[in-house]
Amino acid sequence: MTKKTPARSTGQSIQVIARAASVLRALEGEQTGLSLAQIAQRVDLARSTVQRIVDALRAEHFLIAATPTSGVRLGPALIRLAASASVEFDQITRPIMADLSQRLGETVDLSVLKGFSAVFTDQVQGAHRLRAVSAVGETFPLHGTANGKALLSLMPEAQFEKFLRTPLTRMTPATITRASELRAEIASVVKTGVAIDNEEHTEGISAVGTAFHDPLGRAIALSVPVPTTRFKPELVREILASREAILVALGNADEDSG
Repeated sequence: MTKKTPARSTGQSIQVIARAASVLRALEGEQTGLSLAQIAQRVDLARSTVQRIVDALRAEHFLIAATPTSGVRLGPALIRLAASASVEFDQITRPIMADLSQRLGETVDLSVLKGFSAVFTDQVQGAHRLRAVSAVGETFPLHGTANGKALLSLMPEAQFEKFLRTPLTRMTPATITRASELRAEIASVVKTGVAIDNEEHTEGISAVGTAFHDPLGRAIALSVPVPTTRFKPELVREILASREAILVALGNADEDSG
C-alpha cells in the first residue's frame, strides 16, 4: 500500500523549491556573482537558510564559486538545462505559428531581442502569392517594425530610455523618429499588448506584433507582416490568441505584455 505524503511535508518541499528558485533568480545577470549576505538581502531570507540552499545548489553544479575566496554565481548545469528549454520552446512555438499562418493565410515571424535590434529566428510562410517574407537571421530596427516595437514594450525602463537616445533612422515617411512620439507609442503597446507597423519600415507593408518572455527570460516577438491592402483588425485578435496559446503551453498564461 502506497503511503500518502503528509500535506505539511509537501508544503515544505514546495517552499524549498521556491526558495531555491529565488536564489537562482537573484544571481541572474550577476557575472561576478554575489556573496551570501547579498543573496540573503535580495531574497529576504536568513543567511543560514541561504547557506543551506547554496550548498545544495553547488552540489548539483547549479552554482559555482565566483572567486577563489567568496561568493557564488550561476553554474554550468544551468547551461545544459537552458539548451534543453530552448529546444522545447521551438517545439512549442512552431505548431502555433503554423496554425496562425494557416488561419490567416499570411506569413508569421518569430524574433528575439538582441541589443537594440530584432533578429528573426523562425518563420512560417503564408499561402498568398503576394506575401511579405524576410530571411531568418535578418536584423530589423526596433522603432519602425511591429516586432521591434513589441520588444521595446518589454524592455526595462532604463534600457528603453538609453535606446531613445540613439538615432531613430527614418525608413519611410511614416517612420517615428522623435523620442517623445515613440515613448507614447510604446506606452500604448504596453497597455494593449499589440504593436502596429503602419508602413513604417517598408512602404506597402504593414504588420502586427506582440511580445512575451521565453523560458530563458529572452524577449520574444510574434509578428504578422502583410501587404497593407490586406491589413485588417482580425490580425490583432488572432495574434493575441496565438500569444496566449504559447504562454499557456509554457505554463505562463498570466504574463503581462509589458
